[in-house]
Amino acid sequence: MRVVSLVPSLTEAVAATAPGLLVGATAWCTHPAGLDAVRIGGTKNPDVPAITALAPDLVIANEEENREPDLTALRAAGIEVLVTEVRTLEQAFSELERVLVHACGLDRPRWLDEAGTAWWDLPAPPEASRAVVPIWRRPWMVLGRDTFAGDVLSRLGVENLYAGHADRYPRVPVDDLCAAAPDLVVLPDEPYVFTADDGPEAFPGLPSALVSGRHLTWYGPSLAEAPAVLGAALRAARP
Repeated sequence: MRVVSLVPSLTEAVAATAPGLLVGATAWCTHPAGLDAVRIGGTKNPDVPAITALAPDLVIANEEENREPDLTALRAAGIEVLVTEVRTLEQAFSELERVLVHACGLDRPRWLDEAGTAWWDLPAPPEASRAVVPIWRRPWMVLGRDTFAGDVLSRLGVENLYAGHADRYPRVPVDDLCAAAPDLVVLPDEPYVFTADDGPEAFPGLPSALVSGRHLTWYGPSLAEAPAVLGAALRAARP
């Protein structure tokens, strides 16, 4: 089988299970390092003719990361496209099984079971910290409703103050974020690369947790490490 992945998380998942299947991946597919696959553009601007030239049996995509016009063009070229939806941890596991086992015909990988154990055996989280979770600045944008990252954080004792917002990724001025009186600011290093010198200074007097964006937003082999990695960063930042 020949597979093209338009989603970094799914690229890593396939590569960790059967790397020989991958013939194409996006420029944003950074894991694993040294991936031997043709780069076919970005998640939002894939090179449809280049993908077609690879003659894949399957293109794997995601309803949030990829654009419907590109997926429609691939289908019009006679290519099978599987579109995933991942907004909760449960969906992440079920969609990974759908892609790897049902679509690619692989045995259920050991790393997927290890990731399940890491999450489902978590102890009860501490009393929730009320947090804002910026994902961009200029303009400031935060996690809103119905997001995978928000669900991940909730299982680690972080209550997203904008989880009830009408938008999934609302634009909120930084003054309003501070006025929401969070206990904690969670700053991932992707999609915006927040660092110790770029982000915390906008929230004077508030503790900031700098966390791995890959462990917060990717749904692949990193899921096995995510509870420990994210949990350590959150514990270090909590007042």
